[in-house]
Amino acid sequence: MNEENKFKKLLMLLGFIGFAAVSCWATAESLHMLLPTWPILAVYVVTIGFFVIASYGTKMIADSLNQNIYLEKRGTRLIIGVLIALAFWLFCSLPTNTHTFFYRSVANGIAKEDICTTKGYLNQLVNDTQIETQIRKKQTELDGNVRSKLTDLETEIMNNANPGFGPHAEAILRQFADMLDVAKIDPISYKSTSVQQRKLLVDQYRKKIYALADTKKQSIRAAMTATNKIEYQNAAKTAVKNLDLIANEMNNDPSALNEVDFAHELDNRLLTGYSTIKTFKNFVNFDPQTDADRYTTEHPNTKIKRLMSVFDVWKGVFNGEYTGHGFIFWILISVLVDVAAFIFFSMTFKQEY
Repeated sequence: MNEENKFKKLLMLLGFIGFAAVSCWATAESLHMLLPTWPILAVYVVTIGFFVIASYGTKMIADSLNQNIYLEKRGTRLIIGVLIALAFWLFCSLPTNTHTFFYRSVANGIAKEDICTTKGYLNQLVNDTQIETQIRKKQTELDGNVRSKLTDLETEIMNNANPGFGPHAEAILRQFADMLDVAKIDPISYKSTSVQQRKLLVDQYRKKIYALADTKKQSIRAAMTATNKIEYQNAAKTAVKNLDLIANEMNNDPSALNEVDFAHELDNRLLTGYSTIKTFKNFVNFDPQTDADRYTTEHPNTKIKRLMSVFDVWKGVFNGEYTGHGFIFWILISVLVDVAAFIFFSMTFKQEY
């Protein structure tokens, strides 16, 4: 082999090493996220071994298709090469590389979205939002009914055809008593049926009824306030605080999620929030309703946890979960990186006779 060919071989080898290094790094990162308990050295040994085997498989394919060289059992070598490439590249290198590239491009955005949504539901617990909404709804409904009945009472008292406080007005007072949960509302005495006296009588009844209505609204609040309110408010406050702290770390270091330990810590804090929301789900208003399934399922799985799993990511892609996130682009990048490495490998070690 002359010096020129040696130089070309060296360049091809360096090209293979460069592209193989990128591919092996991406595969190792994906496997490390999936298998965090494995020693990182073991992950790299497996990754490099698999990639070299995949490269050799593509070389077998290239040699078997090369009609300029003598090769025994050409068809058999082609089939074996295809099987090796499928096993070690299509089912290992390609999906894991795509996963790593995709993870690094979207992890921050998806993690912040999960934090924001989870904090939203936790803050409902902190602020007692759902219960407060229900309480105000009941109180507003009571106010409307009281105003309607007061109008009926005023109309009856101010009726010139039958002025004063008669049997129909008494019936309205009984309805007020039922509405306001009091045994009886005593009639107010009056001196005459003059218009002025009747207006004064209506004003007195209005003050009396509104006072009773205020008492009724207080009893509504007391009855609807959860006995374990302090418990879930404190749990939610702690979860929100912990999420705020890790979110600040992410803001200060946008690459923090590239560290597996940090990503798992975020997952743990999110899971604490998920658990709090699930435990006190009766005090949370989920919107959209699909969030209810995500937060209250028997084994909740955070978005960042699913994003760390190569299997869950590819499953999510087929289910449309990551539409619009550029997944196809990262597939193409992964293919190009690996194909470039395989070409350099085949050219470096190609059979020439």
